Amino acid sequence: MQAPACDTLLLSDVHLGSDISRAREALAVLDSCSYRRLILLGDIFSDLNFARLNGDHWKFLSQIRKLSNRKRRIEVVWVEGNHDQGLSKVMSHLVGIPVYQRYVWEFQGKRHLAIHGHQFDRFVANNAFISRVGELLFAQIQKLDHRKKTFSRYLDRINTRWLRLESKVAAGALAYAKSGHIDRIFCGHTHATAQIERDGVEYFNTGCWIDARPSYITIGEEGVTIREYDGGAYHCYPSEEREPEPAGSLDLFEQAGLSAVGAYQSIRC
Repeated sequence: MQAPACDTLLLSDVHLGSDISRAREALAVLDSCSYRRLILLGDIFSDLNFARLNGDHWKFLSQIRKLSNRKRRIEVVWVEGNHDQGLSKVMSHLVGIPVYQRYVWEFQGKRHLAIHGHQFDRFVANNAFISRVGELLFAQIQKLDHRKKTFSRYLDRINTRWLRLESKVAAGALAYAKSGHIDRIFCGHTHATAQIERDGVEYFNTGCWIDARPSYITIGEEGVTIREYDGGAYHCYPSEEREPEPAGSLDLFEQAGLSAVGAYQSIRC
């Protein structure tokens, strides 16, 4: 199938530095697709340890820097994820692109917002130390896992389901978008693709690049499409719509350090 051409390409959760990162496949998408805007939707890194980056990881970063060259006429945006925190200023200089806490743009008369999604994950927000210990333990499991890392990827999926991240992030994102007069909101963080519409607001999740089925999103004249990458083939598929849990009171935004009212604008890190 021919590589897609689009206005905007979004991908998230590449987790450079992780043993299960599929940076080579993510790079293949960057090289083969045609797009006017690229949004790296958070958790591009696994942690702050650059010593864990391998050759494929550095090639991915090198390509990001090339794409940011003004001669390419591609707008490249990095949205900070929870794993990227502490790297924003470094990465902005290293690859020559702006880093945002949230990024807002308009296309076809609709207001779009890209935000990583950890802001709507209360477990991460309230248990930073436990989350960090879990990340270190998971890194060790990856090293002990066999070559294909099947067990590590299975654990990642189970963790997402156990914490019910999909429904929690979706519910928080939809409420947040509605309060800021956003038509479409895009998140990562959960490592699972999703598409939900509620009260006139559309929520999409890009999935991740550490699973056996890496995925990303394109936005074009035909609308928003969730795509899978599989060895050079690009598969479009409809996502199962799930009804998100109620978002609760707007104090969720205060806990996450987010504004709960008003029309949103982009916020630089």
